[in-house]
Amino acid sequence: MMRLERSTLIGDLVDEFPFLLEYLTKISPVFERLNDPKMRQQMGKIASLEMVSQMGEIEMDELIGSLNAEIERVTGKKEDVLSPGPDGGKEEKLQQLKSVIMDLHSGRTVEDVKQRFLDLASDVDASEIARMEQELIDDGLPQEEIKKLCDVHVSVFKDSLDKKEELGVPPGHPIHTFMEENEVLEGLLVALSGIIKDIEEGKSGFPERKGDLRRMLQSISKLDLHYLRKENQLFPLLEKHNISGPTQVMWALHDDIRGMLKEAHLRLEAGDLEPFREHIEVMSRTMKDMVYKEEKVLFPMSLDNLSEEEWNRVRKGEGEIGYAWIKPDEGYEVGTLHPESRINGPEGKLRLDEGYLTLEQLNCMLKSLPIDISFVDTDNRVAYYSATDERIFPRSPAVIGREVKNCHPPKSVHVVERILSEFKAGKKEVAEFWIQLHGKFIHIRYFAVRNKDGEFLGTLEVSQDVTHIRELEGNRRLLDWS
Repeated sequence: MMRLERSTLIGDLVDEFPFLLEYLTKISPVFERLNDPKMRQQMGKIASLEMVSQMGEIEMDELIGSLNAEIERVTGKKEDVLSPGPDGGKEEKLQQLKSVIMDLHSGRTVEDVKQRFLDLASDVDASEIARMEQELIDDGLPQEEIKKLCDVHVSVFKDSLDKKEELGVPPGHPIHTFMEENEVLEGLLVALSGIIKDIEEGKSGFPERKGDLRRMLQSISKLDLHYLRKENQLFPLLEKHNISGPTQVMWALHDDIRGMLKEAHLRLEAGDLEPFREHIEVMSRTMKDMVYKEEKVLFPMSLDNLSEEEWNRVRKGEGEIGYAWIKPDEGYEVGTLHPESRINGPEGKLRLDEGYLTLEQLNCMLKSLPIDISFVDTDNRVAYYSATDERIFPRSPAVIGREVKNCHPPKSVHVVERILSEFKAGKKEVAEFWIQLHGKFIHIRYFAVRNKDGEFLGTLEVSQDVTHIRELEGNRRLLDWS
């Protein structure tokens, strides 16, 4: 016997009682969307009776009562009905907020739902927004759909978020540094817009100002370091607090902005002002929206969830990735992290298959190799990376223990998961790629690591800049340090 309650999913209900599909469309025209199989499949996994009540503007008691009456009419049986219970409480509000977003997903406009949202969200906070998005993803709403709706979410939440107090963090704190970088970015965007305005007003010519515009875009491109610190510092720690959906959505938006910057360079060199100006307007608006999402959602959520020790880890690892335009202020005192454990073999050395090394020798040897090494354990978590002085791809201590799929852009996660799956199954031993990045030719290889009995121990990633190697010709048999 199915229980009819707020959390009952519409998909489960229609699977059990297919005749209710036609009945729902009679209750409200909004449910005609369920006649589309794709929409029904998607909404059925997410929309609860709570959401159906909100979408159809029907009281919960009335909805459950009418559904139960229809079931009894057709089958002759009454279902177990759970009273909707009193409104109120955070869980109740969360479900109602989700119903607003589902309305938007189903095609309603921001104006259609804004008043209903304002009645709910007088005290909504960043953590509730993040939890709502996480639950929508967990419930089956594709991450790509969440990404599309992200701007709509912020538009709906904006009035409530704008009422929140400014973040009070000391100079030098990672969040303070992020916010200072945002100030620089907004100044650069204003300056870029000013150059374009001068050209449009005839104060200067487009060809004459291309050099200035090129330098401005190159400076704005340092924003990548800002995003890399988020992806490699903040996101891994938030994932340890079960916040992964919103961070993955934000990472996908980072990649969109990176693509916009590349396109801006191309349009500038093409030499046509109008397409360049139009693109810059869209790019600038997208970057400013990201600043808003960071300072009103991501940063408050991070401060709510991360401990002081975790912020210490973020601060200690920032320098390995670098900063955009500025350096962090002095003043934020970084505490001492847990000391690293030391594993000692006989006479203070580690015994290997052939020979002995101290831990210091082994660590320095790995760091001295002209390659980047990362090791992922059998649980698909990063266990080690070689902290070389000049890594090809950025890493920071926060990545240790992180699921490797979350260390890659969303668009390439399926490739990583396939490699790991094939390695674990014993079907493949090596995966090989090569790319051209910033004028360098990068060779990337993945190896399945197995013990002498063939047991899978993990995956080794090796990346190497082979630009110089590919250029070698002939022979060199003598030492030449000139």
